[in-house]
Amino acid sequence: MKEIYVRFLKKAFVLMLFFSLQTLAQDFSKVDAIVSNYPKSFSKVEDLASKINHDFSKEEEKARAIYSWIAFNVKYDVKSYFSNSGRVVKYSYRTPEEKIQKQNQIKLDKVNNVLKTKLAVCQGYALLFEHLANLSGLENAIVTGNAKTNPSDIGKLPTESSHAWNAIKVNGKWKLVDVTWGAGVVNEQKRTFIPKFNAGYFFTEPEVFVLNHFPDDKQWVLGKFSQKDYANFPFYYAEYLRSDFRFITPEKGIISSNKATILKFKIEDLAETDKVFYVLSSDDKARNAVLKKAGNISEFEVNIAQNSNYYLTVFVNQKAISMYKITRGKSTAI
Repeated sequence: MKEIYVRFLKKAFVLMLFFSLQTLAQDFSKVDAIVSNYPKSFSKVEDLASKINHDFSKEEEKARAIYSWIAFNVKYDVKSYFSNSGRVVKYSYRTPEEKIQKQNQIKLDKVNNVLKTKLAVCQGYALLFEHLANLSGLENAIVTGNAKTNPSDIGKLPTESSHAWNAIKVNGKWKLVDVTWGAGVVNEQKRTFIPKFNAGYFFTEPEVFVLNHFPDDKQWVLGKFSQKDYANFPFYYAEYLRSDFRFITPEKGIISSNKATILKFKIEDLAETDKVFYVLSSDDKARNAVLKKAGNISEFEVNIAQNSNYYLTVFVNQKAISMYKITRGKSTAI
């Protein structure tokens, strides 16, 4: 009788844990569906905020509605970015109060310009998100810092501030948001913007967000990661943020080839139907990964030849996911 009771308690605990995890995994599809039917343009930012506040009462839903509307409707201003034509507004002031007033007016002018043109670079996206969050009563902050946008960034310390994103406090906890990257991707070769909604940059786990974002103010890392950690991470593509799986190893993006070695990959929660292959930039040949499964962990190996010097890219279902720098001689990791 005691054994049956113990088994019952174990089953009850597992069920309780399952339903708790289901509750924690928020589904914002209903919010996205409602926001997708909003007007594509608003003459005043207050009108958009009013609509969001009318339709949603929960803090996390308001934050998602703001994120989704901006990502659905604002395109990245590639012309301004590549021409480096960002206008610096000069102003004078006589008192600290006048300085703050003028700074706020400049920010508001930028917000209104984004709303009017529906074009922005990262600062414009972040300012519009900030303004709508303020109008919705949500505590938030604009965060500036370094973004890892190219495989050549692997191994580089984040010394240059090159990007802006947002942090927002929801139900007493700070969350990270990058609506610029959530709106789509830039094809640098063609200098075009490809709209592609990516929910992976909304409420991103800090340990994932830091893979390609490092703030000027370290409090916004929201975790125990250093500049060196950030520099040495592999390069992850936007599709990785969109995915449900996570790489466990290798943790470093720079692999030494001072001797022949076997590079071991471990991926958590890879689906049975997911197809994995990798490409070495030395010959650009696609090689199928031979996967070994153990529970929810999938493993495969890549042979690294001695004194090699190239990039290794991992693809899942034909989409580039991560890239690693193979270097001749000693590792250049910092």
